Amino acid sequence: MSRYTLPHTLGMGGAALGNEFRPIPDATAMATLNAAWDTGIRYFDVAPHYGLGLAERRFGQMLHQKPRDSFVISSKVGRLLQAGREHLGQQQMPFSPSPNVEVYDYSRDGVMRSIEDSLQRTGLDHIDIVFVHDLSPDNDALPDDWDALWPGAVDGGFRALCDLRDQGVIDAWGMGVNRPEPILRCMKDSDPDIHLLASQFSLIEHDNAVTEVFPAARKRGNTFVIGSALNAGFLAGRHQYHYGDSNTVIAKERMEKRDRFRALAFEHGSDLLTAAIRFAMAQDVCASLCLGLSEPHEAIEDVAAAANPVSADFWQACRDEGLIHPDAATPD
Repeated sequence: MSRYTLPHTLGMGGAALGNEFRPIPDATAMATLNAAWDTGIRYFDVAPHYGLGLAERRFGQMLHQKPRDSFVISSKVGRLLQAGREHLGQQQMPFSPSPNVEVYDYSRDGVMRSIEDSLQRTGLDHIDIVFVHDLSPDNDALPDDWDALWPGAVDGGFRALCDLRDQGVIDAWGMGVNRPEPILRCMKDSDPDIHLLASQFSLIEHDNAVTEVFPAARKRGNTFVIGSALNAGFLAGRHQYHYGDSNTVIAKERMEKRDRFRALAFEHGSDLLTAAIRFAMAQDVCASLCLGLSEPHEAIEDVAAAANPVSADFWQACRDEGLIHPDAATPD
């Protein structure tokens, strides 16, 4: 079968505007979304989990004013939101004002309900791409072991997503996870199209993706949205690495590796932000690069970096020092 091709090579992720890391005022969120649009970004990724509905509402507030055929939006399934007086959702999203709590549901009915709820929160008439969110061994909040939940998801939610795609209700679906195991297993047990690599591919950390995940995807005709090119801001200079309560406790080796990349980029007339973005975009299975933005200037800087060339000598220097995997593609 012919697989869906995501038409936009740059996208904007919704975690930051869901107040994942810090409170973002509504005015700043709208300014950031408008800056992303003005710089030419036309792919947007959200999830019910991001701010417990906040990100979907914010993105929808801007996007529902745009021609629906002018952009692509992806959202996620697996968590349903329910209002709760206890405001327990703030245990997971402390900066979100939402009263919602999450209920995991990877069944057919859960997937259908989740998509319908996302349409209501965004104010849009359809979602283009659906990712199955965090059905993964690293998710300690799951109601059961991911292995125990997997068969029900395959027979329920995965089959529903295949049906919705085949009916033309959505264009594509896949896994949106932090670990490679669910992606490899999904390609074996079902018929996905495109996956979101949330924490699995960057300059700092990419060996498993290059040697295991990418080859399997090529065989199945699957592609990826790479959402970890900057490691949640680490390669843009922030003192955080990915997500979670301990994401500011960063291994010394990663700090040293970032410093060496930065020094080499400087020596070859570039910068680390540009190198990280260009590296992710160079992979043949990368359908789009999804960047987390929380300020208007970040949209301008990231889009500019994506267009800037990086010297071939820089990539060769990285290979010579063993900083990148020998089979990883580079823009040269």
